[in-house]
Amino acid sequence: MTDDELIWRVAGGSGDGIDSTSQNFAKALMRSGLDVFTHRHYPSRIRGGHTYVEIRAKDGNVTSRGDGYNFLLALGDSFARNPSEHAVYGDEEVKPLSENLDDLREGGIIVYDEGLLDVEDVPNFEERVEENNWHVYPLDLRALAKEHGREVMRNTAGVGATAALVDMDLEHIEDLMSDAMGGEILEQNLEVLHDAYEQVNAMDQSHDLTVPTGEHDEEQVLVSGSHGIAYAAIDAGCRFIAGYPMTPWTDAYTIMTNLLPDMGGISEQVEDELAAAAMAVGASHAGAKAMSGSSGGGFSLMSEPLGLAEMTETPLVLLEAMRAGPSTGMPTKPEQADLEHILYTSQGDSHRVAFGPSDPKECYEQTRTAFEIAWEYQIPAIVVYDQKLSGEYRNVDASFFDREPNPSLGKTLTEAEIEEAAHDATGKFERYQHDVEDGVSPRTVPGQKGGRYLASGNEHWPTGHIAEDPDNRTAQVERRLEKLDAIHEDLEDRDQQVVYGDEDADFGLIAWGSQQGTVEEAVARLNDNGNSVKALGVSDLSPFPVEEVRAFVDSVDEAIVVEMSSTKQFRGLIQKEVGGVATKLSSLLKYNGNPFEPAEIVEAVEIEQNGGGEQPTAQTTLEPAAGD
Repeated sequence: MTDDELIWRVAGGSGDGIDSTSQNFAKALMRSGLDVFTHRHYPSRIRGGHTYVEIRAKDGNVTSRGDGYNFLLALGDSFARNPSEHAVYGDEEVKPLSENLDDLREGGIIVYDEGLLDVEDVPNFEERVEENNWHVYPLDLRALAKEHGREVMRNTAGVGATAALVDMDLEHIEDLMSDAMGGEILEQNLEVLHDAYEQVNAMDQSHDLTVPTGEHDEEQVLVSGSHGIAYAAIDAGCRFIAGYPMTPWTDAYTIMTNLLPDMGGISEQVEDELAAAAMAVGASHAGAKAMSGSSGGGFSLMSEPLGLAEMTETPLVLLEAMRAGPSTGMPTKPEQADLEHILYTSQGDSHRVAFGPSDPKECYEQTRTAFEIAWEYQIPAIVVYDQKLSGEYRNVDASFFDREPNPSLGKTLTEAEIEEAAHDATGKFERYQHDVEDGVSPRTVPGQKGGRYLASGNEHWPTGHIAEDPDNRTAQVERRLEKLDAIHEDLEDRDQQVVYGDEDADFGLIAWGSQQGTVEEAVARLNDNGNSVKALGVSDLSPFPVEEVRAFVDSVDEAIVVEMSSTKQFRGLIQKEVGGVATKLSSLLKYNGNPFEPAEIVEAVEIEQNGGGEQPTAQTTLEPAAGD
């Protein structure tokens, strides 16, 4: 049992308030001076089913969920539709206890609501408790809650019991409750909280787990990747979003919808994702900074308007929140298998930029970059992330978000500048000039005097009229492609790739997106244990940072590419873009619906460093390098 971190898992049924309870407890831990990291697991069904949230709290930076956890609060599923082991989904009522035991660390704590759960329904419960030295504290949380008010307050009783068992002061919990409610409801919840706290303190306690202590240098906020994206969009001047709900993109969409009215902006929920992306293209064409987005299936419908934005050179930011596919797949589980989808969907030799941030801070930074690049170079930009990053919460310095807004519309001309700009013999503005700096032809917005032009999805002359002339086609294609060279240089200056670990190591790890933090922790553990390892986190997906990746691969003898994909999409992208590295790259893959844990990466590296040839014991797959 480690004593430097608390990893608390609260489990119940969908509708039992697990998400809100966990967020408030995470905030209380954060306000006590700890760094926190949350992991959310929930079913794809509309109503009902086992769900849990895990909170990892410790003194110092936390970049990943842990290996297992050490405290289980099992509330039971009060919405279980069929509490029978012979039902399609089994005995749902008891799953918050029975399905969470495999990951509970030796010496861990279990608190369960004996008003709803019967351990007799959990196979081999007593034997497993003894074998793993678990410390079990049954409490009738349901009865305690009803005594003071309503059954729904058993979550509050569970938090009070947790605080007592880990020697945590109630001050921050009480403050959060006071912020969220008032009157009789507040009084009842405070009574429940204190009653549970006192009952547990009166028990004989044999465990040695206590909440860590820590201190922050400045004020913290608890945010997800979706918050980082939304805050960046607002600061970048985005005032229009259109979308259709789809897990997990809905988180960022909802945050934007709540924020935009106060900014004088507009959020539109439309009939489908094709309409959403088309509406965002139209808003951008009209002079607004606009965005849209979806998850895999919905993003498929955006292929046509994405191509329209590329051909008309209309700046646009799209979000793609990956989930396990294909088709509906597992809507509430993370995967990284939409990489090729976002890079190559659309028609013909399409061109766009794409970023894959790793944490809420990078979500903010790279979404702002996406808007800057999109409007400066008149090109669609895609921010791709996943269900894990969308909904996991981490603490961030509040000052991180103190940034100057950037409402710039890039190379959009004023009416005075339009008078001096290129026009054809009929007076039409030459929107798509052949010979311009960095391939970016200045644009106008509808309504500007002298700025009229045609915006067609067909290939076109400089004025926008449809054209199939071979010379014009070649000139327009090459001009649009010229933007990517300029963008590549721009992104090199921003240096968004991260290298960490032992700089002299000859063994490497490469990751992208939400897995970077887990790899970072694994690298730290490996180096602490005497294994010389370093890692590269890649965030620029298109244009690809060829030189940075080549330099990293050249500096090691072998590298494992870590990704949540069964088809090695990121490894394939590296081999395509860099070339000549196939014999150095092996893959660590996971595609069972759960993100990597640090120990799984550590195990894979140790296998490879010992000569390879075997598969990990965890639910991961090692794919050898070409020629092995």
